[in-house]
Amino acid sequence: MPSVVGPGTGSNSEAYCYVYGYDGTSISAAKATENYATYGVLYNWTAAMNGAESSDANPSGVQGICPDGWHLPSDAEWTQLTDYLGGEDVAGGKLKEAGYDHWQSPNAGANNESGFTALPGGGRGSNGSFGSIRNGGYWWSSTELDTYGAWRRRLSYSDGDVSWYGDIKSVGFSVRCLRD
Repeated sequence: MPSVVGPGTGSNSEAYCYVYGYDGTSISAAKATENYATYGVLYNWTAAMNGAESSDANPSGVQGICPDGWHLPSDAEWTQLTDYLGGEDVAGGKLKEAGYDHWQSPNAGANNESGFTALPGGGRGSNGSFGSIRNGGYWWSSTELDTYGAWRRRLSYSDGDVSWYGDIKSVGFSVRCLRD
């Protein structure tokens, strides 16, 4: 795991990871939190990429932070998954964990038809604040938007959509690795 950093620390060029609500720098203490056990780690884009170059190929070919035999999906791979599940207006519901164990009500459209079991791990802003836990999940792609940004996907409690945005690389989002 890259360096765990506290509030106010973020970078486009240095690899950092964050655990929602944890403000210290100890990796073992971060791993001992309930949010780590449930939602995992939030990475800035540099950490998610782990030194790899941007890719929009399908498959991306970017191992990034993923274990051997797995890769960080490209924007093209996220688009392929979204299209396969019926498009941006319904695919989010098919990706989200059903019910309210982790998602805030109404968790609109959630049926987890895909088996993806997306959880709302929230994110970490460039100002060091955490937000959106239980109401939104954000996942990096391996595809760079420009020098300062990269593409990511968002799922929300309020609809069944998959939203597609560019965001600054210093913020913290989840990753979802794909088997090679």
